[in-house]
Amino acid sequence: MTERTIIKNISIINEGKIVVQNLLIDKGIIQKIGHFDEDNDSKIIDGTGKYLFPGIIDGQVHFREPGLTHKGDLYTESKAAIAGGVTSFIDMPNTFPNVLTINILNEKYQLASEKSLANFGFFLGVNGDNLDEVIKLDTSKLLGVSDDGLYFTKKGNLLADNPPTMEKLFANCKSIIAIHSEKEQIVEENEQLFRETYGENVPIEFHPIIRSEKACFEATKRAITIANKYKARLHILHLTTEAETHLFRNDIPLQEKNITTEVSVHHLWFSDNDYKRLGTLIKWNPSIKTEKDKSGLLKALLDDRIDIVTTDHAPHTLDEKQKPYFQSMSGAPIVQHSLNIMLEFYKQGQISLEKITEKMCHNPAILYNIEKRGFIREGYFADLTIVDLNSSWTVAKNNILSKCGWSPLEGTTFQTKVTHTFVNGHLVYDNGQFNETKKGQALTTSKE
Repeated sequence: MTERTIIKNISIINEGKIVVQNLLIDKGIIQKIGHFDEDNDSKIIDGTGKYLFPGIIDGQVHFREPGLTHKGDLYTESKAAIAGGVTSFIDMPNTFPNVLTINILNEKYQLASEKSLANFGFFLGVNGDNLDEVIKLDTSKLLGVSDDGLYFTKKGNLLADNPPTMEKLFANCKSIIAIHSEKEQIVEENEQLFRETYGENVPIEFHPIIRSEKACFEATKRAITIANKYKARLHILHLTTEAETHLFRNDIPLQEKNITTEVSVHHLWFSDNDYKRLGTLIKWNPSIKTEKDKSGLLKALLDDRIDIVTTDHAPHTLDEKQKPYFQSMSGAPIVQHSLNIMLEFYKQGQISLEKITEKMCHNPAILYNIEKRGFIREGYFADLTIVDLNSSWTVAKNNILSKCGWSPLEGTTFQTKVTHTFVNGHLVYDNGQFNETKKGQALTTSKE
């Protein structure tokens, strides 16, 4: 039985406009947008006073499956995503085994088709070990290749630290190359300096000095130079410094850029002032930096030097986080709250609803060439998120859906609430209740 639904009298945010209209979903597709009569065959949702976003596309998550499922898995983390209005995600390759072959990549797609409530895509991992195999592939068929997270398993795996590897990859790869941009050598030198003073118990406040602006800026500048040499398609993941924002263009449309970047929500929300309160709970790589960096990132997002918003959602157990500095794992769960964070900036008058939609929905679809998603258009998949902009709630242990069961946002009160989430026309989430009878679909790339 098809799920035929009419959402009536809702403020639709799409392609720079907000218009109150009705929307008809049938056979998983947006069939009609406009003013039309209700019918007896459809479920009616009254959207009066609420807002309809295209489903959020999160271009960078670590959902931990296979191999690290004590932290999170494709079911639990996609469920958290859905509750936050995220209908599609692209997962990074640092699961176990690392996703370094097409066979492992295909196995991950199969796993997601059985478990994920949201739509899914995966990066193929690339490093010095599998570089030759990767460039033999038809990389144009991939969503992208990435080295992100692979440095945890072996030193020297960061592309940004290996110009010869970057040269070879950039010269031969036809897909997006998404990289973690820090110079490991600078980080390691800083680590040694602080070890000499503090041993293993380096105060967390020094994290942004160890994983410094210089380590990020030099790596990003070098990667961009090499990418431009080969006209490669380079995407810098999770930008953290105001200095780096000036390396990116905003004078051409996203479709014409060969160098792009993103900001993860925690780098907009937290600053180094928060380390004293939250400690290693907000230890991320690259690190959360200064208030100047935080405001510079938001400015670059608004003026289109930064192209998309992601989460870098990376659950760890509380035990893994609450260890001394060098042993504490980097990353935290945040996919459930990314839209709420951005809407909080809207409430503060810092960003418009149209801009949030552009950066979290439209642009990820454009950047990764995702077919028929990211926009509210007739004929597109009905991936949709309904939000009440005037409903407050507080993040607490009992409403966190990530398997790890904690969040650095605990105690934070948000002024907005996701009320409904549709994936491929299926109402998965309805005011706190889940309908898990259908799974998400693999993201496909547009042939146009």
